[in-house]
Amino acid sequence: MKHRLSTRLWHWMNAIVIVVLFMSGLNISNAHRYLYWGNYGFDPADAWARVVRFPAWATIPQRYDLAEARDWHSLAAWPFALGLLLIWAAMLANGHFRQRLSTRPADWTPRAFIASLRAHARGAGDVDSGYSPVQRILYGMVLGVLLPAMVLTGLAISPGIEPAMPWLVDILGGRQSARSLHFIAAWGLFGFVVIHVVLALTDWRRIGAMVTGGRRKEGIDG
Repeated sequence: MKHRLSTRLWHWMNAIVIVVLFMSGLNISNAHRYLYWGNYGFDPADAWARVVRFPAWATIPQRYDLAEARDWHSLAAWPFALGLLLIWAAMLANGHFRQRLSTRPADWTPRAFIASLRAHARGAGDVDSGYSPVQRILYGMVLGVLLPAMVLTGLAISPGIEPAMPWLVDILGGRQSARSLHFIAAWGLFGFVVIHVVLALTDWRRIGAMVTGGRRKEGIDG
């Protein structure tokens, strides 16, 4: 499969910034390990979830330091958000979304879903054959739902942005609701990344294609 330069640059930049965001986010989570709904949350008795304390080796920095963790988080958040905006602009402009990620009603049927999973289980997927229905649905949901949710909820709980965009906090149901949604989306993204890496490691050609661009198939990229 041929990958455009814009896709490859965004992919590897995200590989770095997502690691920084996730690990610094774990440090921030350690500051108050309770999640709430609504605008306010101080009393653990009102929390809907109690989060485990994450070990130092899993956090940035590798010690409890809320101020430095927030600095790292902010440093990585802007390239993450701007990168998402730019990759969407590139995908719409160069036809990548229409050619590779758009789905048909038939792709959402249980039959198509099961057939795609069976093909992956047999290793029948060809690295040059494009994305399966399951891949298109998952990548579309990550790009269209999960990553934008990370950006919007992150803005809603950012001390510097929240006062300028109070309407965003209201839409998300309050600052603590935005924080809870941010936490849920972060772990959803973590799960996707784990699955993505495991599947990529089953065929090293996929990793090579994301580095070199892969082979151009006539009629796919023009």
